[in-house]
Amino acid sequence: MREMKAIPMSQPSIQERFGSVPPLPASSTDPSAVLKGRRENRIDVARRITVFAVATCLILSAQFLKVSSLKAESRTRPNIVLILADDMGYGDLGCYGGSLPTPNLDQFAREGMRFTQHYAGCTVCAPSRCTLLTGLHMGHCRVRGNGPGTLTDEDVTIAELMRDAGYATGCFGKWGVGNPPPADDPARNGFEQFYGYVDMFHAHNFYPEFLVRNGLREPLRNQLYERWTEPDGRGVAKLRADYAPE
Repeated sequence: MREMKAIPMSQPSIQERFGSVPPLPASSTDPSAVLKGRRENRIDVARRITVFAVATCLILSAQFLKVSSLKAESRTRPNIVLILADDMGYGDLGCYGGSLPTPNLDQFAREGMRFTQHYAGCTVCAPSRCTLLTGLHMGHCRVRGNGPGTLTDEDVTIAELMRDAGYATGCFGKWGVGNPPPADDPARNGFEQFYGYVDMFHAHNFYPEFLVRNGLREPLRNQLYERWTEPDGRGVAKLRADYAPE
């Protein structure tokens, strides 16, 4: 029988297969290097946590300052009460040297602002109110007399501007801007709340049968003579129970 010889099989070395292998880092064998690496890891983690915490605080501070600024703005924004009275002269009020007893209005003047060059836009009531609301003079405003004509959707009033700026808006007393205005005319022109007379001729009676709240009639206990009663609410009272100005 022929003798068989074992032939050793040569296998490629790691260097031949993968190239030269870099030596193991000293930290894997040096205990002092291991401790140093751990300290550096801790410092790196602490640094990351610190950066995250500072960034979070900055974000929260910015949000807090923003909210505080909005709150401060709402606190410093003034309340505005504007009173327009028919047939009253500049010098009638006590705060302007007049002889009429007007203690509440005088208090407004003391605690608020007193204007000495604030003029009516017209000598007639409806256009005077129109110029006040729109800021337009008689050459441009919509209502130029007590005859037919009302504000339109294109007209921009001070109430709309105040409402859009975040104010709560309300009108109380006599509206009378144009003739004949719809019952919800104040709401159409920026006033969120209204109570009183919408029609100027309705306001000629201090004892009407109704007043208007937000476009709806609210009945009063007064009764008018039928022969002098008009659909807009004007008339002469025969039974006077509720004094409207109160």
